[in-house]
Amino acid sequence: MKERFVILAHVPTDSVTAGFIPALRQRQLPLLVVTDQPERHQALVEQAILAPDEILPADVFNPLAVLNALAQQQVTPLAVFSNSDHLQSAAAIVAGYYGLPGKPWQACLRAKNKLMMRQTIQAAGLDTLWFRCVSQPQQLAEVPLPCVVKPIEGVASEHVSLARSPQELERACHDYWQQHPGTPLLLEEYLAGPLHTLETLGDGERLEVMGSFETFLSEPPAFIELGQRLLRHAAPEIEQRILEQLRALGVGFGSCHTEFVLTEQGPRLIEVNYRNIGDQSDFLLAQALGFELFQAVIGLYLGEPLPALPETAASARIHCQTAERSGTVVRVPEARRIERNGCAVEFAPLCRQGDRIEQQHSNRDYLSILRGTGPSEAVLIDTLNQLADELAIGLAPLTNGQEAAA
Repeated sequence: MKERFVILAHVPTDSVTAGFIPALRQRQLPLLVVTDQPERHQALVEQAILAPDEILPADVFNPLAVLNALAQQQVTPLAVFSNSDHLQSAAAIVAGYYGLPGKPWQACLRAKNKLMMRQTIQAAGLDTLWFRCVSQPQQLAEVPLPCVVKPIEGVASEHVSLARSPQELERACHDYWQQHPGTPLLLEEYLAGPLHTLETLGDGERLEVMGSFETFLSEPPAFIELGQRLLRHAAPEIEQRILEQLRALGVGFGSCHTEFVLTEQGPRLIEVNYRNIGDQSDFLLAQALGFELFQAVIGLYLGEPLPALPETAASARIHCQTAERSGTVVRVPEARRIERNGCAVEFAPLCRQGDRIEQQHSNRDYLSILRGTGPSEAVLIDTLNQLADELAIGLAPLTNGQEAAA
């Protein structure tokens, strides 16, 4: 039997390819990536990130298919891990079969399924937020407005919008059902206030806060994250209420990225992503803390204790350039690391010259990301603003012919 650290993956992500895989290489652990998209992971072989025999095709959304594929290859997992929103339950079930450390699959399901998350929090008496599951137009009557429309198992703010009138509500639901007939949507009370996150790390017993991002959003009705500012801690009463709700969901092992709105009634959950924070924010978090985040997560899946977290963090921010319209990419500065004004900044383009960008009014509209740490908040803001202008992605409008072909 071959012992491998097993990662379940759908598509390649920076967190896995530039975070978890290098951390596994440092430990000299044998690796196996199980994926339903082997052709997309083949590029990682060409980049010498993976070896050909470290990719195993399987339907990773089906834990029984993963178990069967591992058995056929005579693989005994050292650990079973995923950093994908979609695959947390499958990874938990496979890990449970082998008796390995991991997350309860029930908690993974409650976190991923926004309807179950709301039902669980309400049943625990921890929030009274209004929500309704709808799958047909007749269910849109007598809905309190404004409300937020979102897929029950959506990611990256896709198809999430604010409905301020019956007409906007009907249009948002109609547009979604045109693309996804019969698929339920979740309508829920609109929470007014600043958006924040809580980044946690746990070993199943202790659940510790790594940091809290203040998130800057685009104007409604879309909810696109334009940037973030890291705080080492939120206020104690805020952390206590969020941690209480996470424990009600069963969250407590590995990393978790939780979004909440700070309302007049206090912090109220938006969604729970039972994995590292994405869009390269996990790299910034590790950099600001001076903490080996990826190593720590891997260690938990290998049965190691939760490491001590640093008490303080450097000033840290993220700036995102998003597509303000559909268009063709005509200028892309190269990825680079920059030292300026005492700040350490990394620039990552998320597109290539010639790419056609279809604006989706979601986090999928990102063109580039600047993330950096600095000696003070003021110096870091000035430096990021300078670099955002210098390294802006050039986007040309679509021609009439291109628009007609869309």
